[in-house]
Amino acid sequence: MAKRFNVPEGMPAYSDLINPTFKALKNLGGSGTNEEIYDEVLKSLSLPDKLIKFPHSDKPNPTELQYRLAWSITYLKKYGIIENSSRGVWAVLPEYNDIENIDVEDCIAKVQAMGGNKTKNSKSQSDTNLEDDGVELPDEIKPWRTRLHNTLISMNPYAFERLTQRLLRECGFSQVKVTSKSNDGGIDGFGRFMVNGIFSFKVAFQCKRYSGSVPVSDIRDFRGSLTTDIEKALFITTGYFPNSVKEEAMTPGKIQIDLIDGDEFINKLAEYEIGVKPVTDYDIDEEFFSKI
Repeated sequence: MAKRFNVPEGMPAYSDLINPTFKALKNLGGSGTNEEIYDEVLKSLSLPDKLIKFPHSDKPNPTELQYRLAWSITYLKKYGIIENSSRGVWAVLPEYNDIENIDVEDCIAKVQAMGGNKTKNSKSQSDTNLEDDGVELPDEIKPWRTRLHNTLISMNPYAFERLTQRLLRECGFSQVKVTSKSNDGGIDGFGRFMVNGIFSFKVAFQCKRYSGSVPVSDIRDFRGSLTTDIEKALFITTGYFPNSVKEEAMTPGKIQIDLIDGDEFINKLAEYEIGVKPVTDYDIDEEFFSKI
């Protein structure tokens, strides 16, 4: 289970974000993606970096602010103010276009009643007990990157190696092979990468599923497993690399190890549509067009 951190003073409660979220959508023309809403809310709140960047847990995503914003969106949806499309776009329902502010207390009370919890108030659980308020955070609220990251870290390790093998092939590697499960010497696979159709390099790679940071010892162990015929080394993880690991990977005088963290791995999966794909079918809401 991910470790939660003590939230610093000044972090907005999810209840404090309900109206800023609603106003952000209106400022965006009545609709927006999670990322657009987040950026618009940030502009309106003018929060310091320490609050914006504060992590929700020891996982790389989301930040505490993104987590709380997701809950404010959840409440607005369940309260019947906004809706979500199949492509992850949130929109204010036409009948609420002229409303300036949401009655936050009424919103929270009614949504919690739907969840079967009528006793807790917004202030008592606004910081760390959102999961216990009887209201479930829908999958579509969670950033798709977070959902994909959770899927990746729950994969069988050998399946993750095969996924990495597929991704490297899509990125232009050839002769990509995963090593024997019983005797890999710390190396998970090999491949060749050609640059501009002229130069090619033998690359060794290691892939690790982490929900948090990669320890420096893993980089050192990987480097120790590299033989003289290896020309490039690549360490791939679902987690993230702290500065100490980045410095170790690029230490002068030692074999240089290139790094792909969880964010970049997900970027590549999306780029090549491996396991993820856009939805291209639409339903037409005639009433919406008549009321907007």
